[in-house]
Amino acid sequence: MNRFPTWKYALIAFAIAAAFLYTLPNFFGESPAVQVASAKSTVKLDSGLLVRIEQALKSAGIGYSGTLMDTTGIRVRFTDPDTQLRAKDVIDRALNPDPKDAAYSVALNLLSASPNWLTAIHALPMYLGLDLRGGVHFLLQVDTAAAITKRVENLAGDLRAQLREKNIRHGGIAREGQTIRIRFREAGVRDQARAHILNNIPDLAVSERDDGQNLLLACSVKPEFQKRVQETALQQNILTLHKRVNELGVAEPVIQQQGADRIVVQLPGVQDVSRAKEILGRTATLEVRLVDEEAMRSGSTFGLDVFPERRRDGSVGQVPVKKQVYVTGDQFIGASATFDQDQRPAVAVELDDAGGRTMRQVTRENVKHLMAIILFEKGKGEAISVATIQSEFGSRFQITGAFTPNETRDLSLLIRAGSLAAPMEIIEERTVGPSLGRDNISKGFHATLWGFTAIVVFMSIYYVVFGLISSLALAVNLLLLIALLSLLQATLTLPGIAAIALTLGMAIDANVLINERIREELRGGATPQAAIAAGYERAWGTILDSNVTTLIAGLALLIFGQGPVRGFAVVHCLGILTSMFSAVTVSRAIVNLTYGHRRRVQRLAIGNTAWK
Repeated sequence: MNRFPTWKYALIAFAIAAAFLYTLPNFFGESPAVQVASAKSTVKLDSGLLVRIEQALKSAGIGYSGTLMDTTGIRVRFTDPDTQLRAKDVIDRALNPDPKDAAYSVALNLLSASPNWLTAIHALPMYLGLDLRGGVHFLLQVDTAAAITKRVENLAGDLRAQLREKNIRHGGIAREGQTIRIRFREAGVRDQARAHILNNIPDLAVSERDDGQNLLLACSVKPEFQKRVQETALQQNILTLHKRVNELGVAEPVIQQQGADRIVVQLPGVQDVSRAKEILGRTATLEVRLVDEEAMRSGSTFGLDVFPERRRDGSVGQVPVKKQVYVTGDQFIGASATFDQDQRPAVAVELDDAGGRTMRQVTRENVKHLMAIILFEKGKGEAISVATIQSEFGSRFQITGAFTPNETRDLSLLIRAGSLAAPMEIIEERTVGPSLGRDNISKGFHATLWGFTAIVVFMSIYYVVFGLISSLALAVNLLLLIALLSLLQATLTLPGIAAIALTLGMAIDANVLINERIREELRGGATPQAAIAAGYERAWGTILDSNVTTLIAGLALLIFGQGPVRGFAVVHCLGILTSMFSAVTVSRAIVNLTYGHRRRVQRLAIGNTAWK
């Protein structure tokens, strides 16, 4: 009656063993490290760079305990913070001889100290939030008014081009704040322009005015357009910040909107605050220009802009380009990695309407001439693509060059999110020290420990053997919960620790229901074996209902909550799932092993008296 098949015992044992393995990395702590990442999209990391780092450390007499290289960067592990600081300076000098034009980002970091054999099976520690690990908190103010002004300027440029194409003569176009004013001498021409604007530029509200000398059209941007620009600017900046923060190797950064024009950035574990501020303020943009072919032939580049070009054979050349910029980075609205007709890596890009019209006109007039795409980062430009214009093209085309597939992916990401849509400034900066984080962890650990101990003592006194079994199931529940958080690489925060403590209290409620149901069956005259079976079966419906309703509330917090609320909800929802498994299945397995093999059970030690 009270026996599980062998496979079920094996499954429970496997789950507990796996949970133990995936919980283990959380007890090894962290070791100081130096992270090296690319500071430019055209500079890549390879094994040769790792050799340079190792040689620099060896020359300086600095020992290290290990290295790690992946897609996000190279990390070198050290035994103590003092060695870490010395190594950072040595690596920085070796890789960046010119600090003003740094090719690599060198930053302090922390790595898990768990053994390699655990890492090999992807057993990694939980991510810790800012309040537990320490780090930096930034509050950024986004200048959304500047983004709107920039869009209004673009609209003014579009108006000039469109009125010129339609041969609608005007006396000048000027922007005043968020309004574009167009002067005319004839009412008929003004009416013609008004009709064109209403039909082709729906984001503008048009009104007629007269200053006594000229007939005017006042084109002001609509409120819904301003709101859309503000929202787009915020989302673009958040996307850009995510990409930049990756250079710091931050695990689970928090980057989210706060209010209408602010962004919160939390970087757990970051020790180098100045480097973090530098990365957040990084700018990158693209320009499309024509190559000065005469200067290339003659070698005379006086008065021209000359940019380096990395070629397919690995050499670096110099490309003189003309001053006029035809398309800028803010006109690129899409980019994706692809391959050209020769199956070489390329980037497919898309321009907005204004950029497409400009590109169509330029390529039509310059077939068989060279065009260069210049990437600017930190004020330094590099020709990432120089190609001959084979035919006229518009808003969609490909960028080809000396790219690898990874480089095209990085470049497409940089085009999509490389430049800020609106300026930002840091209006609040707060640093949470590692000591405060350790103090929070200690307090949370002791709160959970004493709560668990109190539950065990109460259950053991009140339900005797069944109380001990319930306590064992509760310990398994805690083990499974921490293992799941580690396996999913969830971020544990102080509210998350509170959710763990709450989960323990809620989980034991299911065992209380089961134990009381078994008592009730015994009072009704059932045999001990029958009481155990009926107790678990009849309590299951109540346990399921209560946990499902609690899970619904937790999912609501998870979906609609942010920040600490979301951190609480993640642990809360996972805790409900592990509680149902441990309180019912695991405790039943232990009870079956204790009583199920006996043919006749005379007594059940389940509190008050020994029930017969």
